[in-house]
Amino acid sequence: MITVEFCKVMSRYNAWQNEGLEQAMLALNQTELRKDRKAFFGSIWSTANHLLWGDKMWLSRLSGGPPPGGTPGGLDLHSELQPFLDDRRRTDGHITRWAGRLTHVDLVGPLTWYSGLSGRNVTQSKAMCIMHFFNHQTHHRGQIHAMLTAAGHKTMISDLAFMPEAF
Repeated sequence: MITVEFCKVMSRYNAWQNEGLEQAMLALNQTELRKDRKAFFGSIWSTANHLLWGDKMWLSRLSGGPPPGGTPGGLDLHSELQPFLDDRRRTDGHITRWAGRLTHVDLVGPLTWYSGLSGRNVTQSKAMCIMHFFNHQTHHRGQIHAMLTAAGHKTMISDLAFMPEAF
């Protein structure tokens, strides 16, 4: 279904795209970041917090680390930009190191976790969970990209084929 190389490429893509979003977020003031833009999570800020929270939650499930704090969904994970950016960079580094240590065996078998969203234990294949992990990142970064573009801010290219040293 997926390969170790896929995970390594997607972890680099995640970090590359988050670097671009960091630059865009630094160019915005707090009012612009938190403005309700009628997206699923409302604002760029809430969506970015959810994305980071989700990455930390999936990492805790996949690598055994601690789950993130904050409320379910993580919209309030951080209240200030610099701590958010520092945590984002640390988490991206963790994702890259995790992907770099994966072996084929790490991609097979079931993964079971308690889902706060559904209120029960869930079991899925590890491969499916890892694909969801990377898809979730891309989905929510796409929402942020669209909000930034609609607000008149220049954003970086998001095409995987144009990632430096892509393959």
